[in-house]
Amino acid sequence: MRIVRSWLFVPADSERKLIKGRANCADALILDLEDAVADDRQHIARELCADFLKHNPDRSRQQLWIRINPLDHHFSLSDLTSVLASKPDGIVLPKVYSAKEINRLADYLSALETREDIETGSTRILSIATETAASLLTFHSYLEDLSDRLVAMTWGGEDLAASLGAHSNKNPDTGDYDYPYMHARTMCLATARAVNAQPVGSVVVNFRNLDELEKECTSDLRSGWLGKMAIHPDQCETINSTFTPSVEDIEHARKVVAIFEQNPGLGTVGLDGVMLDMPHLKQARNLLELAEQISRFNK
Repeated sequence: MRIVRSWLFVPADSERKLIKGRANCADALILDLEDAVADDRQHIARELCADFLKHNPDRSRQQLWIRINPLDHHFSLSDLTSVLASKPDGIVLPKVYSAKEINRLADYLSALETREDIETGSTRILSIATETAASLLTFHSYLEDLSDRLVAMTWGGEDLAASLGAHSNKNPDTGDYDYPYMHARTMCLATARAVNAQPVGSVVVNFRNLDELEKECTSDLRSGWLGKMAIHPDQCETINSTFTPSVEDIEHARKVVAIFEQNPGLGTVGLDGVMLDMPHLKQARNLLELAEQISRFNK
């Protein structure tokens, strides 16, 4: 799966917002059947969602994913059976307790793909891994037995705060996330990397503050995240820009790779007064691979 920099949530019951989202620069749209849709509009959202997927089969520029309702909610199976025939690129699973929900969803998808004559395994999964209190205690389950449909993981601080009974998820003095949420962020990142899934940064709810968004994107990138969730169309340009390697970064990565290739067999080399070793070479190659992927994607 290619790296997706920006994932934009779009209410699935609004045809106008779906059309507007399709014109947005977001790498992926998440057509939302959960939080953005009232219970009495679920049937409308599913119908619009299925129709939108059918009329937008070309996903070369922008992927189309679906956020269903949680698996322990009675809406979830109706969500899946209503939209899967229209071939979404993937399913976003909220309110996850452990990897058991990922594997159960994978089983449902296999059955529905067979029914709809869709290539088995083609529908992927993104886990919103930290929206429940129990999820903070079960990250180890991802390392035990996990469906290879899971290709991305993100974390959520808003629903987690509600689950923990907190008044807020941020320190009012510093504006930074409090300890439980930093733990959730760290564990999600580490787990995603451990299972070779793309780690995706959480939303910035103050969508009008693009400076805050840019600051958080930069922090995410520095920590190892590869993309970010968006709740407003105006956020996607900032996200894409931050998670696209700069010309200077690419040039430096090429120099790192070149100097190691010029010195085969050496585990440590000097470049511009800095000692480099194998982790620096790996980082440089990863950056160049990401830059090449984004370049192909934007052609």
